[in-house]
Amino acid sequence: MKDRMYKKGDVLEVVITDIGIGGEGIGKLDGYTLFIKDAVIGDTVKCSIMKAKKGYAYAHLDDVIVRSPYRTDPRCPVARSCGGCQLQEMTYERQLEYKESKVINNLVRLGGFEKEYIESIAEPIIRMENDPFRYRNKAQYPIGYDRNGELTAGFYAGRTHSIIPVNDCLLGCEENKQILKIVLDWMRRTDTSAYDETAGTGVVRHALIRKGFATGEIMVCLVINDDRLRETDSLVEELRKVPGMTSISYSVNTDDTNVIMGDDYVTIYGSETISDSIGDLAFKISPLSFYQVNPVQTRKLYEKALSYAGLTGKETVWDLYCGIGTISLFLARDAGKVYGVEIVPRAIEDAVDNAKLNGITNVEFYVGKAEEVIDRIWTGSADRPDDVVAYEMTHPDVIVVDPPRKGCDELCINTMLKMNPKRIVYVSCDSATLARDLKLLCEGGYELKRICPCDMFGNTVHVEVATLLERVRYAKEYIQIGIDAEDYYRIKDAQKESR
Repeated sequence: MKDRMYKKGDVLEVVITDIGIGGEGIGKLDGYTLFIKDAVIGDTVKCSIMKAKKGYAYAHLDDVIVRSPYRTDPRCPVARSCGGCQLQEMTYERQLEYKESKVINNLVRLGGFEKEYIESIAEPIIRMENDPFRYRNKAQYPIGYDRNGELTAGFYAGRTHSIIPVNDCLLGCEENKQILKIVLDWMRRTDTSAYDETAGTGVVRHALIRKGFATGEIMVCLVINDDRLRETDSLVEELRKVPGMTSISYSVNTDDTNVIMGDDYVTIYGSETISDSIGDLAFKISPLSFYQVNPVQTRKLYEKALSYAGLTGKETVWDLYCGIGTISLFLARDAGKVYGVEIVPRAIEDAVDNAKLNGITNVEFYVGKAEEVIDRIWTGSADRPDDVVAYEMTHPDVIVVDPPRKGCDELCINTMLKMNPKRIVYVSCDSATLARDLKLLCEGGYELKRICPCDMFGNTVHVEVATLLERVRYAKEYIQIGIDAEDYYRIKDAQKESR
């Protein structure tokens, strides 16, 4: 009966034949689609409908009647209730297949690319060499109360702000468990309250914990809903006992917002930063720094991006959304000049310090929104030393872009097209917005040449992707500085070939 309508509370048996974008299992009965969290492709399950629509429903997994060959027992006891690990009940090999398929399907469905072409240029996903556990160097734990009014820390249940108590996330560092206990015990002793987001009251909102995997250095930053953190002596005394403790701070955030960190932080013990390294490059990381959470896979991802950039030592490169300069410094060793841009001022301060730390002098960093900074430079409203430098800046050989999950702003896309570099290396943490942006770039004169997913986030639905685009025609719009852009490129290319 194809037109049958199911309702809330119906109990059904269904075979899972597909996986949704959130990692949920998908099954069909008489043409009616069921989305079932924690069901694995190949399972036969019993489920009960929670929310029914005309052609589909969301259902709760009640029981696994026949186990899929891809199903595995989760190591974490709260894997189902916690919103962090959507795929922990799926074998790692099947997780990798799912992520490769997700990237390809998004590029085809949302980007409008031909599937055969995408499959022909896609490289195998870069997998994690070890089990996908204990790989995260950063955790942000919300602090709150359980049903009995007791202090707790953990992670939000999927699509809610209800805290699932987690004292030892198996994706994170082993030290996190000890640190959380110290923080919660201190809050109890000093009668320091947890934040209540409904009422806007209470003090401690989140505990940020970071570890430098290469150095063993640890950072703790408490995010608070107050003007300062009080009675910190005993907290510092206990946290200092944790091996590797290097930095303790707090960040004030009194806004009614889902943004975790405040705009600044106050260090109450040790250094303002911790150190880590990716390959042979060293980095200083502050509480506000963007730094990839999986340093082992980050090196592989950046090496892939560097290979796509095709640098010979002469190129001018822009690194958009540069954070603390991680990709910029990787690029600078093989480029002529690298310019980085990032909206967070403290991150740019870290980027400048990281360049000095590594003895790299052919980089410059700008504070601001990437789309606004490069547009100002393009239009000539930014301060520049002379026309020669302006020329190089506005006509780079390569642009590397690694935007947040929402992708690139329209102005950023348009300005990249005006700058018209030979190659664009687009690194993305969301293949849906990547597909949208690649479509626009290809419509503007580029061809998608290479795609390589990288598994940075094992046991979750998230996947990073590195892509290479090459210029196939000159942009329709360009500035006029004595000669037009097409002639400029021909001269510039000829000069570089003769060097």
